[in-house]
Amino acid sequence: MVTHTGIKMKLLLQCAAILFITSCATKEQKEIIAHRSASGYLPEHTLEGAAMAHAWGVDFIEPDVVMTKDNELVILHDHHLDTTTNVAKVFPNRARKDGRYYVIDFSLKELKTLKVHERLDLSTKKRVFPERFEFNKSRFEIPTLTEFIELVQGLNKTTKRNVGIYPEIKKPEFHLSEGKDITKAVITTLRNYGYEESGNIYIQSFWPATLKRLKTEFKTSIPLVQLIASDSWNESSANYEEMLTKEGLKEISTYADAIGPWLNQLYVLKKGEIIPNNVVSNAHEAGLKVHPYTHRLEQLPKGMTNKMFLDFVFDELEVDGIFSDYADLVVKYLD
Repeated sequence: MVTHTGIKMKLLLQCAAILFITSCATKEQKEIIAHRSASGYLPEHTLEGAAMAHAWGVDFIEPDVVMTKDNELVILHDHHLDTTTNVAKVFPNRARKDGRYYVIDFSLKELKTLKVHERLDLSTKKRVFPERFEFNKSRFEIPTLTEFIELVQGLNKTTKRNVGIYPEIKKPEFHLSEGKDITKAVITTLRNYGYEESGNIYIQSFWPATLKRLKTEFKTSIPLVQLIASDSWNESSANYEEMLTKEGLKEISTYADAIGPWLNQLYVLKKGEIIPNNVVSNAHEAGLKVHPYTHRLEQLPKGMTNKMFLDFVFDELEVDGIFSDYADLVVKYLD
């Protein structure tokens, strides 16, 4: 004889199982982006770092793309060279009037003579992250976009994985002012390597005009991501504060598929408590995915462990993925 209590207990167990399965499925759908490759462990944007990130089983590896004097595409976070290479030592007389060394003033052959090192703060001449890879140890060089792509695709073949790439077109306004159409060069290269059809790619940019060109002029089917900075950074001529409004997010949805906001733009701190704002929910309402940057162990909110912060990011903010300097830890967390 089946009692009323027994039926009730069976239903409760079934509901619990459904909730568990749904939760697991949601976690598995989160996209992990290795920020500047394995930048928590090796100098950023190196092929060695890309290979390390690939081995973790991330969803995407991020290359930031800039252009050389001879129109080659190389992987660097900045359009300057002095924060992550020994350019001042090798080419001491090649700085512009502002004292900075610009990638666009050097040929690929010249760039290949430089050593890549951990990031420096130029104002203090000290390392930004002193506990990371030893400064000026081993030898790392600036990779080209084609070298990066061929490494990822080669590893995909031999490991039977499908790790994607998540390129950022860096400073397109600056490049245009220097007579370089970096947007056209990047989309041409990506198409040459089959990414228009592959499905394992996003293209990101801080400048809306670049994304709009990709959608209308180049008619790409590749998902596009509008990066959102703080207006104080002077990242481009765009108004980022306006982008974060409900109306701004609706506008973004007319030309992009996702946003990449700064993590700090997604929550507020009240009396020591971290509370989500409405940016993620408004973005989802507009049909946009949300991939914030950057998860770093060195920059966790005060009083939070790594697990506490990732719980907050995925369970309370409910983002769709995250850029991380320590993407291996995010892989383990989501597993």
